[in-house]
Amino acid sequence: MTESLDPTDWAILAELQRDARLPLTELGRRVNLSASAATERLRRLETAGVIGGYRAEVDLGKVGYPVLAVVRLKYPGSRHEPLHKLLEERSEILECLRTTGDDCYVLKIAAASMAHLERTADELAQFGSTTTNIVYTQTLPYRGPREPARDLEA
Repeated sequence: MTESLDPTDWAILAELQRDARLPLTELGRRVNLSASAATERLRRLETAGVIGGYRAEVDLGKVGYPVLAVVRLKYPGSRHEPLHKLLEERSEILECLRTTGDDCYVLKIAAASMAHLERTADELAQFGSTTTNIVYTQTLPYRGPREPARDLEA
């Protein structure tokens, strides 16, 4: 079920996606609410599951993972549990999306070296054929939605 968010809720989400460590008094100031009203709104968004958590943005290169890749995996069959087990075990697999089309999964992988990436890709290849693309730069890092969804064709 989609939550009904007003412009103030969207302003709170935009501010927190820019800086999740923003003090509640400053958050309230930026969205024209008192600190207590901002806190109440924030708790409501958390309780409703709109905000599912807070994370630090880590520079992968500075922590020893300078190689970033996107791996597409064609997974034959319907027993996906072995892949899900590998995903839980391997911290270098940052993200996994199950998709439609020729590829069943798209994975984002951070590796310490090309050899590390090759070993990880080889592990994934036991589940099906893979295509690996090395990321040159993150032109647009994940930013999250900052305004209500709208259908451009409407």
